[in-house]
Amino acid sequence: MSLTVLTATSRVTVFPLEDLSVAYTTRSSDVRGLGDIGIVTVVGEQTDGEELWRLARDLGGRTLGADQARWILTQASRARVVTSYTDLRNAAWTAHIRRRFELNALFANHEVLMTGRITLPGRH
Repeated sequence: MSLTVLTATSRVTVFPLEDLSVAYTTRSSDVRGLGDIGIVTVVGEQTDGEELWRLARDLGGRTLGADQARWILTQASRARVVTSYTDLRNAAWTAHIRRRFELNALFANHEVLMTGRITLPGRH
């Protein structure tokens, strides 16, 4: 996928995953605001988000794209419900999306996973 740049202000959960700082937020595909698109990105300038897919393969033992996508979404969803991670309620962000994966069924309330890198003001 070519680079897609998304900019918004929304709730962002930032959490550690191995040696990465990862951010999770959602988007909606229509006006209903269902948050059916999960955006899981690596925080920083020197990444393209492919590290998430490698972790899904290496740590999660997942070899198929759909299984890797579900593993990534599971890590993000789990981080959101744990109160010890950083939860930015109204964060301005810019995401540089490198991969868009359509799931074959709804998973963790998402039909689509997008990965890449994210810039959050005041975070590196």
